[in-house]
Amino acid sequence: MMDIDWLLALVPQYGLWLLVATTFLSCLALPIPASIFMLTAGGFVAMGELGFWPALLAASLGGILGDQVGFWAGHHWGAPLLAHGARDRRHQAVLMRAKTMLAANGMMTIFLTRWLFSPLGPWVNLMTGAARYSPMRFTLGSIAGETVWAGIYIGFGFVFAGNIAAANDLLGSVLGLIAALSAVVVLGLWLRHARKSV
Repeated sequence: MMDIDWLLALVPQYGLWLLVATTFLSCLALPIPASIFMLTAGGFVAMGELGFWPALLAASLGGILGDQVGFWAGHHWGAPLLAHGARDRRHQAVLMRAKTMLAANGMMTIFLTRWLFSPLGPWVNLMTGAARYSPMRFTLGSIAGETVWAGIYIGFGFVFAGNIAAANDLLGSVLGLIAALSAVVVLGLWLRHARKSV
């Protein structure tokens, strides 16, 4: 992972703009550690250097704008972009998982891939655009999901002010548990539906 200490040192001075930029770029599948910036911002909120609501708004806004760019890129150039992504073996499994989730439940998939399954988010953005999914429904799912994402990370940074590593580790475990429980619930619902169809 790249050394980001010098960037984190800019948070008190350029915090809100930095939050907008990092969440925006991370939603375009660029390797930007937006979650670390949000945790750090939460620490600065706890110290009174940043306000909670402005930080939440800035982080959410960056993510929502990044989602919109991905959606409309998919709308106009979706097939070539997805084909290019599928050439990379590392992206093939992610693309298949995103496609499966989107086919099963579009709106919920958009919401969950903003924060719970966030590595899938940029690919879901492209796929929904390419599939001519409703821009209004996409935007509503994006706003809800990005707000949850920003709120969770800034909130954990606030609670664990001064210990970002501990906050990141605990949050990773909590989100992993939520993802596992979600998978169990979805599988249970699918089995119930399959049994009724027989």
